[in-house]
Amino acid sequence: MFDNLKIMWHQGKQFIPDVTNAKVPGIFRGRPIITIADVDEATLADLCPTHAISTQPVSIDLGKCTFCGECSVQFPDKIIFTTDYHLSTNVREKLIIHEGDENPITVDPKVVRKEIHRLFGSSLKLRQVSAGGDNSCEWELNASNNVQFDLSRFGVDFVASPRHADGIVITGPISENMAEPLERCYHAVPNPKVIILAGTDAISGGIFADSPALNRDFLSKYHIDLYIAGNPVHPLTFINGVLGLVRKKGLRRLRTDF
Repeated sequence: MFDNLKIMWHQGKQFIPDVTNAKVPGIFRGRPIITIADVDEATLADLCPTHAISTQPVSIDLGKCTFCGECSVQFPDKIIFTTDYHLSTNVREKLIIHEGDENPITVDPKVVRKEIHRLFGSSLKLRQVSAGGDNSCEWELNASNNVQFDLSRFGVDFVASPRHADGIVITGPISENMAEPLERCYHAVPNPKVIILAGTDAISGGIFADSPALNRDFLSKYHIDLYIAGNPVHPLTFINGVLGLVRKKGLRRLRTDF
């Protein structure tokens, strides 16, 4: 017993009591801030391999951004990546960060479908589909339910079968070979159902966006309920995004002390 108490004294609690205010290491790249400093905008835009940076005025589309940080390395006075991991929204345009805008990224409760709050506020079962992903986002989603992040304490779980799910979480750019399996999985989920895009590849195709090996027609057929930016998605980003979607009163009840 004393050995266990000694470990707890040195390391603290293994789980994160408050996932809304948890701190991440300074090396983490979260929501960027774009200052009004004058720079060569054309050169800045050319740095981005996914064309996430636009000019006049400068903006960054986090749905395309790989968070490589090269723009902030080359133009440190113009672009500053914060450690804000709240990168989820149900409005695609909110993932575009504009010059001089320091507002947080949030889920708009007015856009959330009423049945989501009514049915999934206390329990949400998700089937994760890796649609040609590189396994990075998949690993992070697995980590979201480890002993530290403990997603299940909020009633959110991943399930093995779409027939037991309330929605799907898509990772990866959706390759041609995964387009049909993704469609089948979606139709196997009972109505009403939720669609979540997790990661840059799922949201925009990422660095594979122009590849003929992709088939992203699925995304134009169905309503997307949540966009979660990241490359890969951090567990705290995923947890806060999902809870922001399903809980009508926001995140005020998320603190869980054991």
